[in-house]
Amino acid sequence: MSDNELAAIRRKKIMEMMRLLKKREEEKEKGGEMDPQKVLDKFLVGRAWEVLNAARAQYPQVAKYVESLLLRLIMEGKIRSKISGEDLYWLFRRLGVRVRLKTSIRILEHGKLKSIGEKIREQDFS
Repeated sequence: MSDNELAAIRRKKIMEMMRLLKKREEEKEKGGEMDPQKVLDKFLVGRAWEVLNAARAQYPQVAKYVESLLLRLIMEGKIRSKISGEDLYWLFRRLGVRVRLKTSIRILEHGKLKSIGEKIREQDFS
């Protein structure tokens, strides 16, 4: 190979690397502009959204802080696994925030779901 051919190959490789570098920078810029809701939607599973929404309603400042912290850790790649509702609930508990969730006890009887109140009323009349 002559020097001219080697120089042409080097120029081609340099141009290719510059194109890849520019592409990565654009992806990083796009990553910074991503919708936080969409990013969290990929990682929050189960009842995690219910826990986060309850925390937003009860403790808006703390929930906003936790949400931004989760987003930052996800974007940095430190969180790679899914976050369940239980995990998020215990995170709030560890921070000293007791998030109250709407809960109900229901009983499956003869193919019908009944609340515990309905079940007790039925037993009182029987």
